[in-house]
Amino acid sequence: MSEGRGAVRMLVLACMMWGLSFPAIKVLALLQDEVLPGAGTWFYSASTMVARFGVSAAITLVLILASRSAWLPNIREIYQGLGVGLFGGLGMLLQVDGLAHTEASTSAFLTQGTVFSIPLVRALIDRKFPEWREAILCAVALLGIAILAQFDWHQFRLGRGEAETLGAAAFFTGHILCLEVPAFRSNDPLKVSLVMFTTIAAICLPMLWILGPGLGSAVKLFSSPEALGFLAILIGPCTLLAFLWMNRYQPQVSATTAGVVYCMEPVFASVFALGLPVVFSSWSGVNYRNETLTQTLVIGGGLILLANILMQWPGRSRDRGSLMNEHGV
Repeated sequence: MSEGRGAVRMLVLACMMWGLSFPAIKVLALLQDEVLPGAGTWFYSASTMVARFGVSAAITLVLILASRSAWLPNIREIYQGLGVGLFGGLGMLLQVDGLAHTEASTSAFLTQGTVFSIPLVRALIDRKFPEWREAILCAVALLGIAILAQFDWHQFRLGRGEAETLGAAAFFTGHILCLEVPAFRSNDPLKVSLVMFTTIAAICLPMLWILGPGLGSAVKLFSSPEALGFLAILIGPCTLLAFLWMNRYQPQVSATTAGVVYCMEPVFASVFALGLPVVFSSWSGVNYRNETLTQTLVIGGGLILLANILMQWPGRSRDRGSLMNEHGV
């Protein structure tokens, strides 16, 4: 399959949108804490997920109906949508809550823990050890994660935000493996996305009562124009556009090329976190400071990014597809 430059540019734009979601979610959580102080970050996270993916599912359904094709997904599209929705939804829920307890750039890079977990899961499934090259790169990525998360070697623990983000990366492993099932290759990506969005919203909806005061309070979190504005950013560019671009243009490039392109997501997230918080603060009135380019971010994030790029570099004995989290948060 030819690797069109136009397709690569669109995938880079998708990564940019996913990178934008990190500071947008961060400032939205700060706004929500002002509306319902003490409701807890889990309740804020579940509310954002229900609103973001519930509205995205509705818009996706409209797009399918507008195409004048049969809107009901077939059984394979339902199976794949449920799989990616379950793994992706739980992963993003952990990631969104983790964002309330760590910096946006750190979260973006730690999500790339899939570079370690996917070869490990594949080794267990195939019952064979990973290639030596993969094992070395996994070790490099693990070192980068430890540095970036500022792992406490003396007390052997991670902070809450870093631990939740690594847990999210584990769920994203299942998400990515669901996308690689050969039987699903003929599925309609738009219908799979519809099932996925609906599944994520359905998973998070009961949590509004389990973790907080219920749907009415969740709606109150988005009662201000500022909150609706940031929700619109998450729904439009960061969910609908990014997913549609990925589903349309990734088939036009090889998995190796796509994997290298997806390495741009944490880079964009870090760049946005260096300058957008002060802009978002001026719009919303919350206190959200710009992040700084620290030595920990450069070294730890650089090692993770390097491992991802080299893992996808041509010359491997077989193509394992993208080891990145194609969807961000």
